[in-house]
Amino acid sequence: MVEKNKDYEVDIVDMGFEGEGITKIDGYTTFVKGAIKGEKAKIKMVKVNKDYGFGKLLEVTAPADCREEPVCEIFNRCGGCSLQHMSYDAQLDLKTQMVKNTIRKSLGYEPIVNNIIGMGIPYNYRNKAQYPVSNGKIGFYADRSHDVIENKECYIQNKVIDEIAKYAFELTQKHHVSCYNEQSGKGTLRHIVIRIGVNTDQVMITFITNGEEFKNKDSIISELINKYPNVVSVIQNINSENTNVIFGSKCVTLYGKDYIIDRLGDYKFKISPLSFYQVNPVQTEVLYNVAKDYAGLTGEEVVFDLYSGIGTISIFVAENAKKVYGVEVVEPAVEDAKENAEMNEIRNVEFLAGEAETVVPKMYEKGTKADVVFVDPPRKGCDEKLLNTIIDMKAKKVVYISCNPATLARDLKTLTENGYEIKEVQPVDMFPQTSHVESVVLLEKR
Repeated sequence: MVEKNKDYEVDIVDMGFEGEGITKIDGYTTFVKGAIKGEKAKIKMVKVNKDYGFGKLLEVTAPADCREEPVCEIFNRCGGCSLQHMSYDAQLDLKTQMVKNTIRKSLGYEPIVNNIIGMGIPYNYRNKAQYPVSNGKIGFYADRSHDVIENKECYIQNKVIDEIAKYAFELTQKHHVSCYNEQSGKGTLRHIVIRIGVNTDQVMITFITNGEEFKNKDSIISELINKYPNVVSVIQNINSENTNVIFGSKCVTLYGKDYIIDRLGDYKFKISPLSFYQVNPVQTEVLYNVAKDYAGLTGEEVVFDLYSGIGTISIFVAENAKKVYGVEVVEPAVEDAKENAEMNEIRNVEFLAGEAETVVPKMYEKGTKADVVFVDPPRKGCDEKLLNTIIDMKAKKVVYISCNPATLARDLKTLTENGYEIKEVQPVDMFPQTSHVESVVLLEKR
């Protein structure tokens, strides 16, 4: 019987979906953060559930060949990166296997899954950072908590973002803006969110506040733009709810524009505070080019781009399609998408606001159907009603982009049981140093 607070010497026999090591103690599955498959380690059991438990890594007695010293000094405390203690080649191998194993377990067989496409330099890639503030500190949440940990440098964030965020927070403290307290619900500043157009150098700063009051904001903005003239947009987002959701629904432009511009490939994109835009611009171009190649458009196809965000995929593929329809639930993103199409002089794209599982069945009922469907859903995957509509309309190809292997595998099972064949799966490393993995899948109608 495994006991809580007891020490054990274990062999790490596998890796979990969040990058944690897995061991078996008398057949009892235990997850150990920071351990790597193939290692021997001493652990302390810290949580014992009925079917599985969690151990704290005390010492690695026989390290894996791929173990490396993390570059970040708060790696063991921060909830951001979980794989920084592994060589990058080992991270890539792990993610490829994660995709293969998850799809195989769901389908009962393994389709063609290519090796993941990695980054040349797997650091400082993120173009967006969300910094919580608390008790006079700015940083990131500790693993599985809302305790804010300060750090000197985040190695996956764009360096300019990290620098500007810290300076912006210093200014709020200098000008006596109070930090929000989750327990009491008091205080003003909840988060500072920074976005940068990596290819344009334009920066947006969003101060998320608990209510409309924002003391001395004019002085803060004046000092900010004096030091960083590439800050072209300063936004106040108001979130007075007692919630873990970062953004509220109301945005107020305090300075400059209510958007920034970035370039991706040959196209320009307008990005608003609430719009979704991939956080790794280098790998996004790789990802979209894979998706575009899989679609094999000839110029004669009607294309649906579902969960279309600010229209990036729609615009990327429009020159090779007859007509593209983009569907997105976030209305500000739809407005951005329309302006992005106009800015790039794309005339054969139409963007529709609403849930894909509601809009697409109505389009199909009225006689509009797709030859090729792109889907790029959130982590929860596609709605069942939407999948059924894609199946009913007999689209020739489905190009599925996913950030969650588990829901991807679930949806692939539905599609393959209803007339589709998986031709190829291409994982892409959009999030180096973390356990997250993006995949592109080509399905064709049998």
